[in-house]
Amino acid sequence: MCRPNEEKDFEILVKKIHPDNKLNKVWDLKGGSSAEVKGLEVERPGGHILKMVVRQHGDADFSRNPNMAADELMLLKVLISEGILVPSPYYPENTGEIFSRPCLVIEFIEGTTEIPAEMEKGYLELLAVELAKIHRLDISKYNLTFLPRKEEMFAEMLEKVDADDAVLEALKSVFPFPERNTDVLLHGDYWPGNILWSDGKIVSIIDWEDAWIGDPLADLANGRLEILFQLGKDAMIYFTEQYKSVMTKVDYSNLPYWDLWAALRLSKFTEWGLDENILKTMKERINWFISQAID
Repeated sequence: MCRPNEEKDFEILVKKIHPDNKLNKVWDLKGGSSAEVKGLEVERPGGHILKMVVRQHGDADFSRNPNMAADELMLLKVLISEGILVPSPYYPENTGEIFSRPCLVIEFIEGTTEIPAEMEKGYLELLAVELAKIHRLDISKYNLTFLPRKEEMFAEMLEKVDADDAVLEALKSVFPFPERNTDVLLHGDYWPGNILWSDGKIVSIIDWEDAWIGDPLADLANGRLEILFQLGKDAMIYFTEQYKSVMTKVDYSNLPYWDLWAALRLSKFTEWGLDENILKTMKERINWFISQAID
């Protein structure tokens, strides 16, 4: 993210937010493959200590949208105004004076993505409810033209040639999908790894750089496959049932198509550097997931 004099760069950044800010320390945070993420401890005027997160998107995301940091800031403001559990955005650095690419400074929220076994069903219920809240937002109130639409996302995904041939063939045979649902705001990567929770409650939904506008089933399908990977078939089915019980007006006829889209999107999991036993389980589960969608 930065030049060798890392702390100096972040000191400049926090003082751009407020000239009396003092940087105490910097540390690495896990940000997935799409972003580089740092944690900052900042001493505010009066001695108050505040933790911040600095997210700088990777080359692929930056090439797709050089304004991603500013766009994510605008989206987070909208979500906060609607009561969605997301980090508060503090500052977009897009001048190029400190870093080679824009970055976004947001609130640091204490929480974990780990799910205790005894909490699993309750967690899945909360996961479904929060997803439904996002999909129920009246997006017509806001100017979200900076977000890509499903047609753009699909065209990009269908260009991939290294996914399962059966998946590509099935998707291309039905694309574009019949319009059965009203377009909604989509998180774009809704899965347990992007949900922070504490004391049995969800405290934040993070990583909104993949947000787009489209069919709510796209988020549902992505969540289904990720939950299948992590927790198994029963958990996936339970999560789906909980979502359906809340979103009763959604037409689920196209869910098999969106399941295939999710399988295509996550087809590169073999490149994530996972343990061989985990990879074996994930391969078995995605093969079953594809089969149930095609059948």
